[in-house]
Amino acid sequence: MTFCYCKFFVTTKQLLLVSLLCVPVFGFGQKFSSQELQRFKKEAQAVTIIRDNWGVPHIYGKTDADAVFGLMYAQCEENFKGIERNYLYQLGKQSEVDGENNLYTDIQLQLIADTADAIRDYNTAAPWFRKLMDAFADGINYYLYKHPDVKPQVFHHFQPWYALMFTDGSVAATETGGIGLNETGNFYSKGPDNMGGVFDRPKIENAIQEKETGSNGFAIAPSKTADGHAMLYINPHVPFYFRDEVQIVSDEGLNVYGAVTWGQFFIYQGFNPHCGWMHTSSYADVADLYAEKVSKMEGKWYYEYDGQQKPVTTRRLVLNVVKDGKTEQRAITGFYTHHGPVLGSRDGKWLALKANNRSYNALLESWLITKANTFAEYKKAMDLLSNNSNNTVYADDRGNIAFWYGNYMPKRDPKLDWTLPVDGTTSATEWQGIHKLDEIVHVYNPSTGWIENCNSTPFTCSGTASPDKSKYPAYMSPDGENYRGVNAIRLLKNANNMTLDSLVAKGYDHYLSAFDVLLPALFKACGMADDSTKIALAEPVKILKDWDRRSAVHSVATTLAVEWGTRMLMSMPRAQTVEESTAQTTRMSSMLENIPPGKQTGLLAEAIKSLEKRYGKWKIEWGDINVYQRPADGITFDDKLPGTPVGMVGSQFGQLPSFQSRTVNTQKRYGYSGNSFIAAVEFGPRIKAKSIITGGISFDPASKHFTDQAEGYINGKFKDVLFYREDVLKHVERTYHPGE
Repeated sequence: MTFCYCKFFVTTKQLLLVSLLCVPVFGFGQKFSSQELQRFKKEAQAVTIIRDNWGVPHIYGKTDADAVFGLMYAQCEENFKGIERNYLYQLGKQSEVDGENNLYTDIQLQLIADTADAIRDYNTAAPWFRKLMDAFADGINYYLYKHPDVKPQVFHHFQPWYALMFTDGSVAATETGGIGLNETGNFYSKGPDNMGGVFDRPKIENAIQEKETGSNGFAIAPSKTADGHAMLYINPHVPFYFRDEVQIVSDEGLNVYGAVTWGQFFIYQGFNPHCGWMHTSSYADVADLYAEKVSKMEGKWYYEYDGQQKPVTTRRLVLNVVKDGKTEQRAITGFYTHHGPVLGSRDGKWLALKANNRSYNALLESWLITKANTFAEYKKAMDLLSNNSNNTVYADDRGNIAFWYGNYMPKRDPKLDWTLPVDGTTSATEWQGIHKLDEIVHVYNPSTGWIENCNSTPFTCSGTASPDKSKYPAYMSPDGENYRGVNAIRLLKNANNMTLDSLVAKGYDHYLSAFDVLLPALFKACGMADDSTKIALAEPVKILKDWDRRSAVHSVATTLAVEWGTRMLMSMPRAQTVEESTAQTTRMSSMLENIPPGKQTGLLAEAIKSLEKRYGKWKIEWGDINVYQRPADGITFDDKLPGTPVGMVGSQFGQLPSFQSRTVNTQKRYGYSGNSFIAAVEFGPRIKAKSIITGGISFDPASKHFTDQAEGYINGKFKDVLFYREDVLKHVERTYHPGE
């Protein structure tokens, strides 16, 4: 049969581009032309992959493009499914596999990012950069050619411009300005004529749940280290197995090690011989919703702007949706104002999103930082001002440490409240350009000698040397502190003579700082309780009073604290904006001022009863119910199969290392998100680094690398990074060219 991979939203201008994407496919495999195959084989011979004794691929190429080709091939060897899944998301095609569950996510993504723009950017790209995108696609396609047993769900032939649809390494880099999927679903399912209805507000807490688990980045100045070299701690928190650990090297000056998000050709978190960077998810306000006043005249929609009526533009979106085993095509009309796509409506106004979710410069910036060799070169790459979702913690071999809160930052009228939709009827609310790099919230070489960012406020990131909040407009940074930030400051402010091992130990500190606030309130509430409540809770309260507030495998107090504390967190009023949701310490203090003492003790009694019902007793050690297990599919946990007890908890209680766990049709709690790739790096004359990754490099349960790093991951015992080729050659497991 012949299959035509067509773009899924089509305009007249795009018809020619659609036809160019049509390629023949036979059976399940992809047919590649003889010219393509000749090119693939030539590229493969220019690449050498050395897998070390941990299975980590070290990829060496003559050119940067060769290294990219090898990187993509190596990624496919580990996890082609993960690569395809990420592009199903980024291109808004999940419903082709998952059905209606992801339909409105796909609609949002297709409204926000037009593939025609990505194709145009690819065609007009600098020739050297276009080579990298070509190599990106060739590496994946060569893998598919060499592995006909691999059955792609949708993408049988990757195109170079796909890379321009996924331009940074965040879990979900798309900004929606705070609008919820429920609002997009209501608008596009009921139709714009019914947009006056009152719909649910966006579920802010759910929207930030993954970000709440957080990421941690520390930079340590030479004055605070034992050997007088700057150090960096890289600790992103994402769903398990979300990134690969890899090194890519070329004869054109590329030499970078770190974590790469499945399907991308640049190192997202990592270091080269001179510089290192850690990205944390940013709450910087980089996208805005505009409330548009619309009317319908002669069957067409118009919106008011500066006293005039401007026509709403439309674009036809075509989605393939699997339902009951069959694929049905659905066409949806997307609406746009000059501000951007309409994603929903509130109070009779359409909400249009203005954002910078996908751009050529965003991908270019992600690549160029990996090749920066000095602080000035790193800043020059960041001067592209196109990363809209990340903060950056930085360190280098010249002793510099730095932090930027965000990167892409629109200029706005500071007198307006940009946390909520602004008036779209007037030009007075338009953006006024983009802030320069040194205008955004930042700190360079703070006198305190340390920097932390834990998705927390930048105004405490370096203690007394932190940026001055009064010097920045309110829209530039929400002033929200969380308990991970509190914990990091506690650990770093008096630290001296630090080594890689002591840096790792601080990153794996098990202290739960939120209970410094929660438990005193509980103890006070228990003191006010009636005699029967005091008697019933006497033993668990004593256990909590004697607890050192550190989670541990053999700790009953950890079990009680997490079960009760989770119920307390659920008692906090729902945040109305993303900005408000970041202020964990403020919101918790407010809750404790207003929650009745009886409810606090009642929630503890409820937690105890729940434990008794699930486990037959409430006095149960945390490691008996909190477990690491890596099933073959990564998600189907089984109480009957072996698992490893874990002392860590999720980071919502202020613990720096994160092990988010939950029951999934099981009695025990199993980890699914949190620490992923972690590294500690020292920037001396030669790089010294240690790292660990969730479980292991391989996705094959039969491989020794499936769980060979699990024990080190759980206990914070990192492996030595093999950065220099002479060290790699001492620990070779396999050397080959792609395709061999």
